Formats: sequence, C-alpha cells, structure tokens
Amino acid sequence: MAEEKDLNTAEPARKRNLEDKFRDFLQFWPWAHKIFCKHEEILVYLVVGVLTTIVSWVAYGVCTLFMEVEGSEYAVNNAIANTISWIAGVCFAYPLNRSWVFRSTNPKILKEFLGFAASRLSTWFMDLAIMYVTVNIFGMDKWIAKIFISAVIVTIANYIFSKLLIFKKKK
Repeated sequence: MAEEKDLNTAEPARKRNLEDKFRDFLQFWPWAHKIFCKHEEILVYLVVGVLTTIVSWVAYGVCTLFMEVEGSEYAVNNAIANTISWIAGVCFAYPLNRSWVFRSTNPKILKEFLGFAASRLSTWFMDLAIMYVTVNIFGMDKWIAKIFISAVIVTIANYIFSKLLIFKKKK
C-alpha cells in the first residue's frame, strides 16, 4: 500500500499502527475509551505482564520437557529451568515495557536494561521469600500463595520499580 498524502500538508500521512486501530475500536464504546485513556499505562502494563507470564511458562515447559527424558544429555534440573524461564521473561518484558508501557526514549538502552533486569531479580528473590513464608511456614497451598499473594505483590513491586526507578521521566 502506497503512503497516503495528507491533503492539508505536503508531508506523507503517518501509517496507522495497532495502537491507533485499537483507539478507533474503543471509540464505539465511550465509557471503555474513557477508562482506557485514564488508566492506559496500568492496563497496558497488565497486558504485557500476562504475555510475559505466558512466555515465561512456555520457556519453563520447554525446559522441563528435557528433564523428563531419562539419560538425555540435555536434561536440566528445576532450578535451571526456572532460571531460563526468568531470563526469557525479562528479555521479553523489557522491550515491551520500554516501548508500549512507559514509552522510554532513554538512549542508554543497555544501562536501562541492566537496571530493569536488576529490579526483576530483586522481585524474583521477593517471590522466593514470599513463597517460602506462605507455604513452608504458614502451610498455605502453593498455588493459592503463588497466584493470589506472591504474583500480586511481585507485579505491584515490578510496576513501582519500573515506574520510579527504571523508566522515570526526566523533568
């Protein structure tokens, strides 16, 4: 499709991206458009979080497939599978958080990524501690603790670290 010309200027019109099309779609429901515009950053953060969780779980699943093959030279233990899963999640989440959620224009991408990874590493340790306390000390069911306590606290902490430390807007 050739670039369209804006009739009011000599400049070519900007190609419409997925975000533009989504906003047009929301125009049919003014109440939904109003909510989205008011809470856009958090809503997009939650969508990116769900996608990141899927990527992380798929990476974990692929790794554990190799664990089930007895005698396989590629067999890995659970700690390695969890680590690979975490790395896949961080590598997937960073560019989406940078561009879609926080719209960072920081030219120091490596420094920003390392800060992002460090903050996610700290919340990974937080996750381990929460799971240890809730499951091992309080005897809570591991899935209840993981989904309703740890995931909520870690998600909030990740958002706060990203918003205030990693992708903070310059004044």
